[in-house]
Amino acid sequence: MEKDKHKSKSNFNPDNSYKPIREWRLDDRPREKLIKNGANTLSDSELLAILISTGTKSLTALDLAKLLLDKYQNLYELSTRDISELKSIKGIGLAKSVTLSAAFELSRRIQSTQLDQNSIIRSPSDIANYFIPLLKGIKQERFYVVLLNSSNKIIRIKAITEGTLNASLIHPREVFRFAITESSASIILVHNHPSGNPTPSNEDIEVTKKLMKASQYIEIPILDHIIIAGNNYTSLANLGVIGTKEY
Repeated sequence: MEKDKHKSKSNFNPDNSYKPIREWRLDDRPREKLIKNGANTLSDSELLAILISTGTKSLTALDLAKLLLDKYQNLYELSTRDISELKSIKGIGLAKSVTLSAAFELSRRIQSTQLDQNSIIRSPSDIANYFIPLLKGIKQERFYVVLLNSSNKIIRIKAITEGTLNASLIHPREVFRFAITESSASIILVHNHPSGNPTPSNEDIEVTKKLMKASQYIEIPILDHIIIAGNNYTSLANLGVIGTKEY
């Protein structure tokens, strides 16, 4: 996302001439501008101001939005911050940080290719196209299992854990519990590398082999383990870590 291009003048003035947005001229208020001219005509800071909704005793919502963009440089960098970091910023707090986080998550989901029960998974790219927008910019590692039926259609996508991928944390019981209850014919493992490097680590391979061993006993095969890193991905099936290269 580009940095805010529209540098409209703020109505905040440190010489005690501060006026809340509700006292501005109608043509200057972000909400009214959106209603009249459409969301695409607003600057990044004006759109953020609508989400932030209210300001403080000395800063309007628009001032807070501009402070956020100045601090994080652009919307993309801002969207990667978690609630704990956002709420620590003076004037934002918990309620506003929750609203912003929800908006950013919705944006990521909109960008994802929608996978549903009618989606047939034919290749690693089908899974990657869904997860790349969803995980882009996420600072923590997240581990998912994609449950498939006998026709390779999606039954369900289940988040297993969040945090540094560790063989001791990814227990076969948690991975295959959902596969068994949903009567899955096979599964695909997915996790992200926040570093942006899609190369599998030794830990990634260890986790994969551990789960593959369990899958042999349970008789629910693992078709792939896909690592998402920024706009790139790696398929462990394509690398030969998993026996088959075909879905």
